[in-house]
Amino acid sequence: MPCEIITLQLGQCGNQIGFEFWKKLCLEHGVNPEGQLESFAKEGVDRKDVFFYQADDEHYIPRAVLLDLEPRVINTILTSRYSKLYNPENVYLSQDGGGAGNNWAAGYGRGTGLHEEIFDIIDREAEGSDSLEGFVLCHSIAGGTGSGLGSYLLEKLTDRFPKKLIQTYSVFPNQDEISDVVVQPYNSLLTLRRLTQSADCVVVLDNTALNRIAVDRLHIENPSFAQINSLVSTIMSVSTATLRYPSYMNNDLIGLISPLIPTPRLHFLMTGYTPLSSEQEATSIRKTTVLDVMRRLLQPKNMMVSTAHDRNAQQRYISILNIIQGEVDPGQVHKSLQRIRERKLANFITWSPASIQVALSRKSPYIQTPHRVSGLMLANHTNISSLFKNALKQYDKLRKREAFLDQFRREEIFAENLNELDESRDVVQDLVEEYEAATKSDYLQWGLNKLTQGQ
Repeated sequence: MPCEIITLQLGQCGNQIGFEFWKKLCLEHGVNPEGQLESFAKEGVDRKDVFFYQADDEHYIPRAVLLDLEPRVINTILTSRYSKLYNPENVYLSQDGGGAGNNWAAGYGRGTGLHEEIFDIIDREAEGSDSLEGFVLCHSIAGGTGSGLGSYLLEKLTDRFPKKLIQTYSVFPNQDEISDVVVQPYNSLLTLRRLTQSADCVVVLDNTALNRIAVDRLHIENPSFAQINSLVSTIMSVSTATLRYPSYMNNDLIGLISPLIPTPRLHFLMTGYTPLSSEQEATSIRKTTVLDVMRRLLQPKNMMVSTAHDRNAQQRYISILNIIQGEVDPGQVHKSLQRIRERKLANFITWSPASIQVALSRKSPYIQTPHRVSGLMLANHTNISSLFKNALKQYDKLRKREAFLDQFRREEIFAENLNELDESRDVVQDLVEEYEAATKSDYLQWGLNKLTQGQ
């Protein structure tokens, strides 16, 4: 039974990574840019209906909703080779095209006004699904549309579809560069609150780490957005591979994320991918084995989140899922897991049975890859809290000086007071404390105490 997933792409960043994701899916499933099945593509080897549906003339249409408050990026998509792929009724562009001006409050406020039009599209897509499993949201947390309108949609989706899963691919800003968005710390914190309270699973895509990987590992001096987005689309396509090439396990979204998330708020996942190779490096192919891939996935330099260095080895893995693609013998997987356990390469929590889970996934038969085995790690690790601490630190610097708040006060949600900002700070601070508590053996007792205090 297909468990369909609707992809929502918001803002400039969300639409750019969404576009790369659909290009990748089309290649993997043998679908051409017009949505027609290529002559070499065979039926029955994959499940296209999770992410696509078929029109009356049999061509494939993505279950995607494209939303933006300014037209530039969506117009680029609609004038590309893939313009005929999308359902034009699923593209929503704001009439005045003014955008949210990189302001969370403006994006959120516009969401209130556009509620009916946006949910007409989402409801139509949901009703066209046989058994909708959930939504995947692509957005950035630092700008205006992806963060503000994204936050509004997260809240409303939870109310409207309470039993459906909401997974997000959330792009965190690059900390190594000085941002031209002065209110980025406010935007990030307000969005983090919604990601904590309304999403079931957040895959963190950290621009700092993605840039570092592009420079250090792929030897690209000044990585372009397209090159970074290509990395992101690889993560997105491999993390959904077991849904599209199903086997006996991990073949629906709940089966994929439930082993990774033991308690509701600890749902922020890091990713790692190996082997990485760019077009220029196609000549330097090395031998890949399952142990080699699984060992490399645990190395910090392959992690796509830039977390603080863990000097005292306090931080721990809560759970790990490795999706291994390629020619793999299950016996090799078992041996590799034993070797990793013997060498204590991963430091796990003590309050719950935890280990590395492995999902073996088929590769697309239509794409030739230079490596025999490749792997993606989805990991729930307590060190991700350093990303949130950084967001709090940046926020506190601005808030202390009451800097740039006039832009926010103009919007209805902040017209009377700035409580929304203070409440968001409390939610993110609580999240940091919960991740810190999860490193200790008495975390479950800590959680019970917290519950009883809250009652």
